[in-house]
Amino acid sequence: QVQLVESGGGLVQAGDSLRLSCAASGHTFSHYNMAWFRQAPGKDREFVAAITWSGGVTYYAYYAVSVKGRFTISRDNPKSTVYLQMNSLKPEDTAVYYCAADRGEYSGTNYAISSMYQYWGQGTQVTVSS
Repeated sequence: QVQLVESGGGLVQAGDSLRLSCAASGHTFSHYNMAWFRQAPGKDREFVAAITWSGGVTYYAYYAVSVKGRFTISRDNPKSTVYLQMNSLKPEDTAVYYCAADRGEYSGTNYAISSMYQYWGQGTQVTVSS
């Protein structure tokens, strides 16, 4: 069983930065694809960023258009942790942010589909005031 625990959310002002962390346990972390999704009130869960494993030490990062250039996903395999550095935050970034993990092989843009991920954290709230 894989456990994911997010942390780092909070209340910030527009333009500020936050770094979310997702600590994983119960699996070979380095072989897992990791992703961040978010869900705002009354909206569907949406893809934010993913960092996928392509064998060996090769990883690829992908971003939603809405966050590209502002957010950065990274991972620290020895610490079994994935991060989401969020800069230049906007009120529309307000949501519950979820960490997700899976060992699947992705084609096309499947990394952005929530149903492709087997394991999920409990979420951390990010609120950006204007």
